[in-house]
Amino acid sequence: MATPAVTLIEKRNRWLRGAIAVVALLLILGPSLLRLAFNVWLGAIATGLSFALVALGVYLTFRVLDFPDLTIDGSLPLGAALAATTIVAGVNPYWTLPISFVGGAVAGTATALIATRLRIHSLLASILVTTGLISINLRIMGRSNIPLLNTDTIFTPFAVPFRSALVRLAGEGATRYASNLLTIVLIGLLVWGIKALLDWFMRTEIGLALRATGDNPQMVRALGVNTDGMIVLGLALSNGMVGLAGALVAQYQGFADVNMGLGLIIAGLAAVILGETFFRPTHFGTATTAVIVGMVIYRIAIAAALTLSIPFPGGRLSLDAQDVKLATALLVLVALWLSHSQKRG
Repeated sequence: MATPAVTLIEKRNRWLRGAIAVVALLLILGPSLLRLAFNVWLGAIATGLSFALVALGVYLTFRVLDFPDLTIDGSLPLGAALAATTIVAGVNPYWTLPISFVGGAVAGTATALIATRLRIHSLLASILVTTGLISINLRIMGRSNIPLLNTDTIFTPFAVPFRSALVRLAGEGATRYASNLLTIVLIGLLVWGIKALLDWFMRTEIGLALRATGDNPQMVRALGVNTDGMIVLGLALSNGMVGLAGALVAQYQGFADVNMGLGLIIAGLAAVILGETFFRPTHFGTATTAVIVGMVIYRIAIAAALTLSIPFPGGRLSLDAQDVKLATALLVLVALWLSHSQKRG
């Protein structure tokens, strides 16, 4: 049994390794981070919070359930499609949040049932569902893209009061930051509320059974727990949160697109890896906090990477908007290297 002194030393060493990892990343991206305009910083944070539920969903499937699930690439555009379609039809934008959650949960349930009932490998099951969702999303939207210009969103009721309050506090010049600041406040409160509910649920009897299913399914089955049912529940929760993220992203960005989930699993994994690398969480509550912050760090790092300008023979090498996926892959590679370095240490 570890003594308090040993435990304290272990915690100190974890934080020290996390600090070293942060310094290493800052050395790579530091000059670009300094060049970022304040509003770009705010935009990266707002975007990170909009996608934070994706990180929670990925953490739930990959880390808690140990179930590799690619369905989120289709669940996010499904949630966005449902939100955009219902908003354009005149539905209250706040109703789009539970509607998108249910849509994502249905997609996750389909993957879980294919994997558990038909005994098809989890990756193949999720690929099949994601492929089917492409057609379903096009059916829902009627076209590949739905703009949300001149429509009410969840931000509309707060826009004018928030802007007025910002002018009183910081002057007229602060209004250019109003949109991103409102997104950070509103979506931040929503995300942390969902995180608190998820943390509470995972401490209940069902939540503990769900976590045990990923840790030791044989033991859980021996105790009489239906592990297949736990997998269905876990994937429904995970993809429900991703579907809800789709509704938030569509309303923040002002459009829904059938391809907006392309490669999303990499972004989710990047957030999880970055959060675990920098914060070394020791229990579920700190882990959910870490992956949310990891998604924000990921979006800031991507924004910084797009401003990189490296001396190169004959000119300078820089990244453009079409290089986002390349920047993501490199960022995940760096995060994995830092994570393995910490484990070896």
